Amino acid sequence: MSEPATPKVTTTLEAGLYTITLADPDNRNALSRQLTTEFMAALDRVDTDDDIRVVVLTNEGSVFCAGADLSERSDDDRPAPASDHADTRADPLGFFGRIRRSPKPWVGKINGHAVAGGLGLAAATDISVAIDTAKMGFSEVRIGVAPAIISVICLPKMRASEASEAFLRGNRFTAVEGARLGLINYAVPADELDAKVDEIVADLVLGGPLALAASKQLVNDVPTMAFDQAMDFTTRLSGRLFESDEGQEGMKSYLEKRTPNWVPSRDG
Repeated sequence: MSEPATPKVTTTLEAGLYTITLADPDNRNALSRQLTTEFMAALDRVDTDDDIRVVVLTNEGSVFCAGADLSERSDDDRPAPASDHADTRADPLGFFGRIRRSPKPWVGKINGHAVAGGLGLAAATDISVAIDTAKMGFSEVRIGVAPAIISVICLPKMRASEASEAFLRGNRFTAVEGARLGLINYAVPADELDAKVDEIVADLVLGGPLALAASKQLVNDVPTMAFDQAMDFTTRLSGRLFESDEGQEGMKSYLEKRTPNWVPSRDG
């Protein structure tokens, strides 16, 4: 009887904070089938467990994520071409949309290099902090492919001229440059990473769950709408939120100068 495979993704949940750690440092946390399957299982829990308020995605080792596992994409093990009806769970890149559509806020704690699909994964999180020594880049052209799927995530964050240079040159740049390009939010010294992420999480857990989900929807959807459509959508959304139990609790707690009932307790 064979021994179970060593997990490549680990998770913890404490006081509403769900931490997902890419835990395959020997393979540079590449998006292998096993890692992707385990990551999808963690993502399933994010969307169904009401005790989870905020997600932090981080890594073991010196590489946050090196992108696709090329050993599984060679001629000897080539995946079938994607179809219009492909199951995105089977695609190592299919989870990007799920992160963006997740009602929970995701924080990227990028404790190492992030290239190719790994940079797309960092960019897919709602707020991201990287150590300033991390290297980033769209290296796909140097192995004869293109940053196709992750372009859907990254292009809205970048100026066209800067995206052209980054995609075409395929060179690596610093996390500081990644922040300037808009791919991540912050680049900080390694000894400040924990404190910066804790500061962000502390703010996020104060927001109402419905309000956080709605705010993510605004960021992702409103820029794609025509003006009149956007005004109609946001007017109706605002009305629903003000009339909701959460909205009523939020206003009452503000007037009564108390903590709203959705803020997780550190005592469990």
